[in-house]
Amino acid sequence: MALSGRCGPSSALASTPHDTELRAAAGHLARRRFLTFTAAAAALAFTTQLPPRGAFAASRLDPARITEDPFTLGVASGDPLPDSVLIWTRLAPAPFEPDGGLGQQRIEVSWEVALDESFVLVVRSGTALAYPEYAHSVRVDVKGLEPGSHYFYRFRAGTWISPAGRTRTAPPPDGGTASLRLAAVACQAYHHGYYTVHGHLAQEDVDLVLHLGDYLYEYAVDSAGGARDYTDGTLPSVFNRETTTLADYRMRYALYKSDPDLRAVHAAHPFVVTWDDHETENNYAGDIDENGSDPAQFLIRRAAAYRAYWENQPLRADQLPDGPDARLFRRLRWGTLAQFDILDTRQYRSDQAYGDTLHVPGPESDDPARSLTGDAQERWLIDGWADSPALWNVMPQQVTFSQRKMDLGADARMSMDAWDGYRANRGRLVAGAKAAGAGNWLVLTGDVHVAYAFDIKDDFDDPGSPTLGTELTCTSVASGMDGAEHPANWDTYMRANPHLRFYDGRRGYVRVELGRENARADFRIVPAVTTPGAPVSTAASFVTEAGSPGLTPV
Repeated sequence: MALSGRCGPSSALASTPHDTELRAAAGHLARRRFLTFTAAAAALAFTTQLPPRGAFAASRLDPARITEDPFTLGVASGDPLPDSVLIWTRLAPAPFEPDGGLGQQRIEVSWEVALDESFVLVVRSGTALAYPEYAHSVRVDVKGLEPGSHYFYRFRAGTWISPAGRTRTAPPPDGGTASLRLAAVACQAYHHGYYTVHGHLAQEDVDLVLHLGDYLYEYAVDSAGGARDYTDGTLPSVFNRETTTLADYRMRYALYKSDPDLRAVHAAHPFVVTWDDHETENNYAGDIDENGSDPAQFLIRRAAAYRAYWENQPLRADQLPDGPDARLFRRLRWGTLAQFDILDTRQYRSDQAYGDTLHVPGPESDDPARSLTGDAQERWLIDGWADSPALWNVMPQQVTFSQRKMDLGADARMSMDAWDGYRANRGRLVAGAKAAGAGNWLVLTGDVHVAYAFDIKDDFDDPGSPTLGTELTCTSVASGMDGAEHPANWDTYMRANPHLRFYDGRRGYVRVELGRENARADFRIVPAVTTPGAPVSTAASFVTEAGSPGLTPV
């Protein structure tokens, strides 16, 4: 996360007639076919041309003619349901080329799902088409599976066979499953270090990985790979620029997924993903970018970023963007043990108050019309709590939810990019959770490149007020480079925020085990990511009891 001083309408509503017109215009531009560019449209720096839905390349490439391994970007699975799971791959024998080395032809890919790693006991199989319009990505929503079961999956194109992935389904809807083990990760700037964290997480015994945003960074990566220090300067110059076009975003995902540890963690566990800002552009808010550019122009860039995100993640067709818009917030359940309300806190938000700086909250940030979630997502979330059958109500999202004072004293500054800059919206969610009786509320957060553990208070300014839930922030995979156990502001933050129970600045992830009696959180850290091979350890562990919110060190 980087703070920026940009100007723009500070109290814009989440949706206005002007917004609707901009989205319609951007969507129209984004859906025109690649081969029908006008000269003027092609000249726009952020233009993204996408085919109309249902219009695809007519010619096919015989997979037998693929002479190099097309599975360079690995495999992944995601969003498990009781009877299905989404499996993914993307064909790219030349991943650092705009077309992945496969041109504009579609390719038939076969797939199979088995009970065993050797694929002797195959239970589902079929074929799917890899379309050039979708960057030759392949996704299959495999149905008819048994609840609460593990499976192995793989793909074949011609003579080439992908690595095998391991996935699982969710328990039956009314199942009284005893436990769930998950991990949360975020913020993996490729140029800030190696994905050692992912290598360790691939070896963990978890049922699910939640990626809370900043999977990708739009910033330029030089030929040395930044902090990875490729001394031979092997990375091509195509990465040494900020991503703005569809081709840019697609190739940047290829760069990230070229990392063996990232491929390994995707192959090991099903993922549930959501985005933050850097998958598109730093600290954007709705249709307003960091620099206050023409919103119509930015929405075209956003359409490119959203399209590439969907192409490169294990997401169902329901999340396929329509121009610059995509329905990413969604709900998953793990029997009666847990409900996951996965949020999108970028697409619908009002612009940050006070020029998106660290600032003392005031009338601009506290305007009730301002929203981080947008009205529709807010209603969906609160209504979902009212209908939740789950013991644990888990809210995976992006930016710090709990109050976070950055100075001592009454006039402490707070981040206008986090929920402190949208306190009315936060207040409505707190009231909604209380009214709905949302028990055992667990918020999972990314964004800030540090690990936090918060007690969520009814009144953050009163340490004695009731504790309503728990917030766990998972630090970063690589962003911020190595970090330190106690950052320079550690003492100030701990004193200014009595509800902050833990703060660590190193890289890692948080592992959470939800049970019928309590939830345990282990903050897993590595000492360095700028050099490969660092060991993993547990920096701290906490327990919160079911029915009695509040963190207790273990």
